[in-house]
Amino acid sequence: MAAWHRQKALEHSAPDKLPIATNHRGITPHMANHKIALIGGDGIGPEVIKEGVKILRSIERRYNLTFDFQDFPWGTDYYFKHGEMMPPDGLDILASFDSIFFGAVGHPDVQDHITLNGLLLPMRRGFDQYVCQRPSVLYPGVASPLKGYDKAGDIDMMVIRENTEGEYANVGGLLYQGHPNEVAVQAGVFTRHGINRVIRYSFELARRRNGKKKLASITKSNAQGFSMVLWDRIFDEIKIEYPDIETESLLVDAACMNFIRRPESFDVVVASNLFGDILTDIGAIITGSVGLAASGNINPEKTYPSMFEPVHGSAPDITGKGIANPIATILSAGMMLEHLGELEAAQSIQDACMTVLRDGETVPADLGGSATTIQIGTAVVNALESAH
Repeated sequence: MAAWHRQKALEHSAPDKLPIATNHRGITPHMANHKIALIGGDGIGPEVIKEGVKILRSIERRYNLTFDFQDFPWGTDYYFKHGEMMPPDGLDILASFDSIFFGAVGHPDVQDHITLNGLLLPMRRGFDQYVCQRPSVLYPGVASPLKGYDKAGDIDMMVIRENTEGEYANVGGLLYQGHPNEVAVQAGVFTRHGINRVIRYSFELARRRNGKKKLASITKSNAQGFSMVLWDRIFDEIKIEYPDIETESLLVDAACMNFIRRPESFDVVVASNLFGDILTDIGAIITGSVGLAASGNINPEKTYPSMFEPVHGSAPDITGKGIANPIATILSAGMMLEHLGELEAAQSIQDACMTVLRDGETVPADLGGSATTIQIGTAVVNALESAH
C-alpha cells in the first residue's frame, strides 16, 4: 500500500521533475528555503491552515529545508474594516512568494460574488493559475457511500478544471436594475488558447500517471453550441497527438451520473471552470468526505506563484468549534511541496495522512469520529515522527 501511494505522488508531479537525490538518512543534501504566503481567510480557514503549518514545521525539522511564512489577514474581516477583501496592491505583494497556502473564503453576511471576486478569483486569474488540480481518491480506512467501493484506490481520479476563464469570467451586466423588468446577462468566455493549454496539460498528466491512461473531456455542447463545441473540436484535434491515451467525451449530466455509477472507469478528467467545480464536489463525496479533498491552483510554467487550498470552503456552521477536518489542507500542503520540487517531503506528508486514516484511532467528525482539529494535526505530526 505504501508503494501505491508513493507512486501516486510521483506521477502527479511535473513531467520534467525527478525525485531529489538524498543522503543515507534520506535527507536532501541542499538547503532550500521556500517563501510561503499564508492566507487563512474566512470561517474554518485559519483553523485548518494552522494545522497545515504545524505539519510543514515538522517537515522542516526532518528535511534540509526551511519555510519563510508570512501571514496576511485578508478576507471578510478585512472587508468589514476596509471595504475590500485585500489591499489594492495585494497581488503585487503576493507575487514575490514561491507559493500561497490558502484556507477558505466566504461569510454568511457577505454575498459570495463579493468574497470570491475580492480575493480568490483575482489570485487565480492574476497569477494565471489556469490548472485547478483536484484528486478524488478513496483512501485507506475511509468508507465510500457507494456500494462495492471499500478498498483504498478503488476510486482514483484526477479532475483538471480550467481555472481562469469559462463560466467564471464574470463578463456581463445588469439592465434596469431593481425594476420589475430587470435583465441579467452572463457570458462564458472560452478561448482557443485557454482550452488548448488545459487539455494538453491533462493529456500529459494522463500519459505519466501509472494508471488507466485515460482522459475524459466534459462539456455540454448539445446546449452550448459555441463555447462547448469549440472545446470539443479542440479536444478532437489534440487527441490525435496522443494515440496511447484512451479518450471519451461526455456531457456533464452524463458525467455526473457516471461519477456515481462507474467512478472506477475514470482516470484523468478535464472540464471547464463550472463543470470541473461541480464534478469535484461529487468526487469528494463519493470518496468519503469533502474534508479530504485537496487542490492546487497551478501555474505550470511557474511564472507566478501557485496557490494551494482545501476544497471544502469556509464552513461557517462549524467555525470556532474546533472540529474541522484539516486533512484536506494538510494534503494540499503536500501538493504544494510537490510543485516546489520537494517530492520526498511531499510523499512523507501523504504517507502520514494515510497512516492516520488507516489506523482509525484519530477520526474527524466528518468521518464519524470525535477528534478535534488540533488532535488530527498532532496525529499527522506523530505519524511523521514515527516514520523517521
